[in-house]
Amino acid sequence: MKTRQRIRKGLILFSFFLFPAIFYYLSPVLIIQASSKGIINGSFVLFILMFISSLFLGRGYCGWVCPGAGCQEAIFLARDKKVTRGDYIKWLIWAPWLVSIILLAIRSGGYNKIDFFYMTTYGLSVGDIQSLISYFFVLLLLIVLPAFVVGKRSFCHHLCWMAPFMIVGRKFRNYFQLTSLQLKSNPEVCKQCHTCTEHCPMSLPVENMVNHENMENTECILCGTCVDGCKQGAIKYEWGKGIGLKLGL
Repeated sequence: MKTRQRIRKGLILFSFFLFPAIFYYLSPVLIIQASSKGIINGSFVLFILMFISSLFLGRGYCGWVCPGAGCQEAIFLARDKKVTRGDYIKWLIWAPWLVSIILLAIRSGGYNKIDFFYMTTYGLSVGDIQSLISYFFVLLLLIVLPAFVVGKRSFCHHLCWMAPFMIVGRKFRNYFQLTSLQLKSNPEVCKQCHTCTEHCPMSLPVENMVNHENMENTECILCGTCVDGCKQGAIKYEWGKGIGLKLGL
């Protein structure tokens, strides 16, 4: 494993270890409760930051920072089944959830207060038995169980309420051609060894993407597993405006 992937895996595992403390700052429920009272809470701020970051880093948060990523990739050792369908499900969750937030904020007369530490205990998420139960409910039923039953990173594909913010942000980036981090391919040096596809944590058809010179995919988390795993250098990171363009030699 290359150093960059060691660092990435170390970061997401560290984030997972902190999950009990930061759980409420990623909560889809607390943002609804806060919005009904006209309060901008921590998860509201972080979701906005995720959208902004996606304009330049795509879904890099999912690959390099997300605590759910650390948990799911640890499960790869026991369950490494690919997920190839159902990506639309998270949109069926996200759309009504987002609409409810907007409607509740309007009903409360708009946002009139910022409380980043809303409902936390001294800034920590798990401070009582109720929050502990909520944490284990999300961890076990929404993250761990789908990873074992459905396949690797099933939460990211099917249930994540944060991913759509970054996918929409990436769409904006592509439309306005903003300079950002992206993957670029050179099919001329690809040896069709299948390594990139076999090891993609998001079960993407990376080799096919390389051969079509189109590395843009809404489920790509820019983790760089394909970059670091390709001995031929057919895939590379690059800052640029183009979308999945061929690498210059």
